[in-house]
Amino acid sequence: MSAHTTTRETKIARMFGLDGDSWMRHANPVSVWTRFAVLPLLAVSVWSRDWIGWWSLIPVALSLVFMVVNPLMFPAPSSTRNWASKGVFGERIYAERNTVDIPRQFRSRVPAVTTAFQLLGLGVLVYGLVELGWVGLVATVTGLVILQGAKAWYIDRMVLLFEDMKTRHAEYHGWEY
Repeated sequence: MSAHTTTRETKIARMFGLDGDSWMRHANPVSVWTRFAVLPLLAVSVWSRDWIGWWSLIPVALSLVFMVVNPLMFPAPSSTRNWASKGVFGERIYAERNTVDIPRQFRSRVPAVTTAFQLLGLGVLVYGLVELGWVGLVATVTGLVILQGAKAWYIDRMVLLFEDMKTRHAEYHGWEY
């Protein structure tokens, strides 16, 4: 394990208020699935500058606020036996990987590859939002598909991590109900 105990993912999680029991609120599937709506909403908000000018800053700001408050907006789920909740639990474990021994297969390059795809998608998305027109529309949709697909791939890997780790640690097993 690394001498540095705080991972990049832990720092990001803390920025969104995810620490300790607050992770359980984000494990609500509604939180996860509505979070997938943030980027399309933000893209439409930015795109709307062509239709409503500076007024587009209002939906842009509302989208950003929603992105920040979403992880803590919902109560703990009534059940965590679902893909979304397990993905959040895996993210939590992965964020703590410098202080928790995770199996070697989960220390692979896959999370970095998914991040690279997300950055690629972000670049295409930004190009589309700047370009507008038909080319911009195709680029925007393509960027969103790449970003969302890569994020879903990442979450799916985190589900696999959680499924493995819950058999190794009673604490993690207790997160599933």
